[in-house]
Amino acid sequence: MKRIIATAIAGLLAVPALAEGDAEAGAKTFNKCKSCHMIATPDGEAIVKGGKTGPNLYGIAGRAAGAEEGFKYGDSLVAAGEKGLVWDEESFVAYVQDPKAFLKDYLGETSAKSKMTFKLKKGGEDVFAYLQSVSAE
Repeated sequence: MKRIIATAIAGLLAVPALAEGDAEAGAKTFNKCKSCHMIATPDGEAIVKGGKTGPNLYGIAGRAAGAEEGFKYGDSLVAAGEKGLVWDEESFVAYVQDPKAFLKDYLGETSAKSKMTFKLKKGGEDVFAYLQSVSAE
């Protein structure tokens, strides 16, 4: 019985917590993001057609930073992922508000930089909730 409870707890900890933002508002805000990002399922079904300048954001919740297969990330974002950065609501919101400043702070390196120059000053939690809602498997 203890083993079943321990397994259930471990399973719950492995699942990213649901975002606190408003997914419906996030869908509208994502219009700013789709010029560079798309959302497509692993089998290629487009949920939101968008640009390819940025990585596919399907399944970003709980994914290590800089780890989407087939995308060439900047060195600083890859280093952040290797250091343990996993996208949750808090890290996602902080990153989209100021990607370069976030990476400098996270890595503790003044030379850190980001390929993402766009800054989403508000609504990051809504976008994360939206991404989580369309990426549910």
